[in-house]
Amino acid sequence: MNDLVTVTGISGFLGGHVALQLLNAGYRVRGSVRNLDKADAAKTTLENAGADISRLEFVALDLLWDDGWAEAMQGAKYLQHVASPFVINQPSDPDVLIRPAVEGTTRALNAALAAGVERIVLTSSMAAIMYGHDSTRTAPFTEADWTNEAGDISPYVASKVKAERAAWAIMDKAGRHNDLAVINPSAILGPLLDTDPGTSGEIVVRALRGELPAAPRIHLPTVDVRDVAEAHLKAMTTPEAGGQRFPLSESSPSLLEAGQAIGEALPGFRSRMPRFELPDWLIRLVALFNAEARASAPELGRAKPIDASAAISLLGHDLIPAREAYVATANSAVAHGIVTA
Repeated sequence: MNDLVTVTGISGFLGGHVALQLLNAGYRVRGSVRNLDKADAAKTTLENAGADISRLEFVALDLLWDDGWAEAMQGAKYLQHVASPFVINQPSDPDVLIRPAVEGTTRALNAALAAGVERIVLTSSMAAIMYGHDSTRTAPFTEADWTNEAGDISPYVASKVKAERAAWAIMDKAGRHNDLAVINPSAILGPLLDTDPGTSGEIVVRALRGELPAAPRIHLPTVDVRDVAEAHLKAMTTPEAGGQRFPLSESSPSLLEAGQAIGEALPGFRSRMPRFELPDWLIRLVALFNAEARASAPELGRAKPIDASAAISLLGHDLIPAREAYVATANSAVAHGIVTA
C-alpha cells in the first residue's frame, strides 16, 4: 500500500496510537510535531511498539501558524487531524484553548481540501456533545446532540464545540460534507506507548502515587485508546462513515470504582487507591478557591449515558470495558517506570 496519511499531533497519546494502527495496516504516515526535536522520540516510541518506521516521516506544524500546512498535506490521500490542546486545569483566558483548537482545525482542513485529500477524520470529543444540558436529563447522548454553548461550560468544552462546528462549516462551504468523519471520544485511557500518560492518564498516575486517597463522587465516561484509534482508521476507509459523528464511550465508572479495579489488578498499589468518596458539599466548598475542584463540581453524582452504537457498528465489535482501560493504563505506567511500587 502506498497511501499517505497526514496525522497531526503524532507525539500525543491518541496521535501515537492512531499512527501505530495506520502503520500496522500498511499506510505511509506523515506525522506532525510542534518541533522536529520531538520527531526522534516519537519515532522510537512507534518502533518500540512494533511499527515499521520505514514508512514514517515528520513535519513541523503549529496550530497557530500558517507555515508548513500546505507542504504537510502535499501528496496525502487522507488527513487524521488529532492535534488539539487538552488540559485539566482550565485557563483564566478561554482563548488559550479556543484559539489553537479552532485555528488549528481551520488550517488543517483548508490545507487538506486544497491538496485534494479524499477523506478527513477529525478528533473531536464528547465535550462537543454532552455539556450545558439540563442536569435532570436521563436520555443517552447521541451524535445528534450538541453541547449548549449558552450553558455553563469550561474553556476546554467551548474549544471542542467551536472547533468541530468550524470543521463542519468548512466542509459544507466546500460542498464536501460527506468527506468528513468526526470521532467524539469520552475520557481516553488504555496502554501507554511511552512515559507520557496524557491528560486523562494523569488521573491514574496520581492514584498510583497515592495522591488521591479519597475521590469526588464523579462518574467518568471512559473509552479505551485502542478502540478510539481503530475508529479513526475505520472512519477513514468506510464510505458510509462520511458525514457522520461517532460518540465513543464504553461506560462511566466512578473514580472510586476505577481505583478498586486497579487495586484488584495491581495488589501492590491497592493501598494507594481512593478508599472512600468525598461528600459533595466538601467539593463545592473547596471549589470556591480551587480551580480543579471548581471544574469537577458540576459533574458530581452525574453518570451521563452515551449511545455509542454508531461507533460499535463502525468497529464491528463491542468496546473494550472501561475497567480494562484503567488497568491497562496502570500496568503500562508501571512498565514504563512512571510509578514504582
